[in-house]
Amino acid sequence: MEAGLSWTDERVALLRRLWEDGQSASKIAAQLGGVTRNAVIGKVHRLGLAGRAKPGEESQSVARVARAPVAEIETAIAVVETEAPEPVAIVSHRPVPDFPLPLAPAAAAPTPLAVSQRVTIMDLRESMCRWPLGDPTTPDFRFCGARSITGLPYCTHHAEIAYQPAAERKRERRVAGFR
Repeated sequence: MEAGLSWTDERVALLRRLWEDGQSASKIAAQLGGVTRNAVIGKVHRLGLAGRAKPGEESQSVARVARAPVAEIETAIAVVETEAPEPVAIVSHRPVPDFPLPLAPAAAAPTPLAVSQRVTIMDLRESMCRWPLGDPTTPDFRFCGARSITGLPYCTHHAEIAYQPAAERKRERRVAGFR
């Protein structure tokens, strides 16, 4: 805004009139001169002027309901609740391919869960699985304690959970519909 130009009573009155006439904030700013579109929007909000629907955006039924007495609205709600809904077509955002999609590979049979020894940190040894079990803030917190795979901190079961190939994780996400 240029120095010396401020929101005088005349400028505010013009802003109100143009806003109520449905002018855009950009057009109002151009007519007022010396203010930006954002300054006009800010002043409209500070003045508490009502927002406007764009021409053709408000349907006649919405306009009628907005001005209808409460009894008419309650009657309309009762009618809507008693009528059976019409079937709705499901619209897909992705085109359906005209070729058969490959089925997802069958998941490998899970490794049977080794019987956990549930050891404390004091009983944990280098050859034991370090998979945490439970809440570390509670006294009954333990580690798996089963025999670990050589060179890894986990047993076979917990290593399958902890170490998944990146390509397999990406494939599973694609099959699930995520990108």
